[in-house]
Amino acid sequence: MIPDPVLNVKSALTAAGAEDTVRIFEDKVPTAAAAASVLGCDVAAITNSLIFELDGQPLLILASGAAKVDTTLVASLLGAGKIRRAKPDFVLRHTGQEVGGVAPVGHPEKLRTLLDASLREQPLLWAGAGDHNSMFSISYEELKAITNAEELQVR
Repeated sequence: MIPDPVLNVKSALTAAGAEDTVRIFEDKVPTAAAAASVLGCDVAAITNSLIFELDGQPLLILASGAAKVDTTLVASLLGAGKIRRAKPDFVLRHTGQEVGGVAPVGHPEKLRTLLDASLREQPLLWAGAGDHNSMFSISYEELKAITNAEELQVR
């Protein structure tokens, strides 16, 4: 049985006109390194969906698994106040997905989304698909389009 968060991601991909490339693994892939190992790709091709809190609202940053988001830089580029990593209950409330399995799509409401410009260098990206056992593949341009993300240097 496919978990509801993964079904939501599959539905969101289809609704956006993207190919449903969701793969479900027996073992969890909770980190970029674990996912890259299972998929046989570079960790830089893993797209982490990270939820931050900015002025009480969720901010989704799609970042390369090979880098750490510089929240001070992002706040400066956005002309915003402090950006902080969201707590697990905040993430679940706004995405319907648990930390470590958050996808770029399939959330109850549209989230403001930033896309790490360094991901453009990868021919194929892999992103979480709603839980700890699922991933999907997508091109940079398609990911940018289906999430309506703003491209930004996040590190």
